[in-house]
Amino acid sequence: MTISDDTWAALRALAIEAMDRAYAPYSKFPVGAAALVDDGRTVSGCNVENAGYGVTLCAECGLVSELVRSGGGRLVAFTCVGAGGQVLVPCGRCRQLLWEHGGPELLVELPSGVHPMTEVLPEAFGPQDLQVGARA
Repeated sequence: MTISDDTWAALRALAIEAMDRAYAPYSKFPVGAAALVDDGRTVSGCNVENAGYGVTLCAECGLVSELVRSGGGRLVAFTCVGAGGQVLVPCGRCRQLLWEHGGPELLVELPSGVHPMTEVLPEAFGPQDLQVGARA
């Protein structure tokens, strides 16, 4: 799938809007994420910190929750930004979330350009692996 430059710009703008609503009183590192869904919808999310750092939610968590809440579907294009609108790389945990809801075809905007999930999370663990490790 090819995503136009205008679509990437719109996703970055939506991610910046989400980032502006982030709750980041501890790190002072607001993050926003936005994605295009296979049915044409867009979804977004922002990071929500907590004094108990382990329960902090990444922007991707909010985005995936919005995806599911608004009807599900598959993510086809994703971007994530920090303050100033710079494109960020998703953390490992969030790469797994993106794989689950976008799969190998999901296109992810990184500082180095747009990459498929197979490059962002090579040899990803997925539903197929649950069958391999299941007991008979």
